[in-house]
Amino acid sequence: MARRADFPSWPNLEHEARLWASGVVRLAGVDEAGRGAWAGPVVAAAVILPQDDPRLLARLAGVPDSKLMTARQRELWAGWILDVALAAGVGTVTPEQVDEIGLIAATRRAMRQAILALGPAPDHLLIDHLHLTDVAIPQTPLTHGDAISLSIAAASVIAKVSRDRLMAELELAWPGYGFAVHKGYGTRFHRAALSRLGPSPVHRRTYAPVALRLNLDLVPDN
Repeated sequence: MARRADFPSWPNLEHEARLWASGVVRLAGVDEAGRGAWAGPVVAAAVILPQDDPRLLARLAGVPDSKLMTARQRELWAGWILDVALAAGVGTVTPEQVDEIGLIAATRRAMRQAILALGPAPDHLLIDHLHLTDVAIPQTPLTHGDAISLSIAAASVIAKVSRDRLMAELELAWPGYGFAVHKGYGTRFHRAALSRLGPSPVHRRTYAPVALRLNLDLVPDN
């Protein structure tokens, strides 16, 4: 498992502590998963951690950015995060919607859905990189927020685990592409499957490798 000593930064509660001290009560970390994938949905999660737990940092001390974990580690930590959190919400945007409205708009939509799924509602947001202009809640965007904020890192884990489970379901519906393994990202196996089978209904048609395959399929054989 990833260790604090192995990385120059590790998620902590510095940003959370400042906001809690300013009077914020329910602070939600927000992050997404799946933006760079060729197939499948964009998934976002929002997590509210308790400010009155003096052992919060120790209880979630093993939660780095979800990309630093193995799939098994993410599953384990997702369960512990949900046990500790006051609330957690997940939002999902389909690949068709990603093609229709664009990646950034789709990411914002998934984040908004995740925030609306929270109960109780948050009174401030810590968001990885983005600002949600259509959400009337005070917010603080943090560049590489999943590496420095425990709330965002926790949301990163929940988003990734939620999306991985959806991709495993898509593998059952569309076998042969390896969705359960590469989760829709551009691996060598995925590229070969795309070339062999053509795009599935859950591929993002506006993404270059998929669009190229679609254009090739339109060219008649000589």
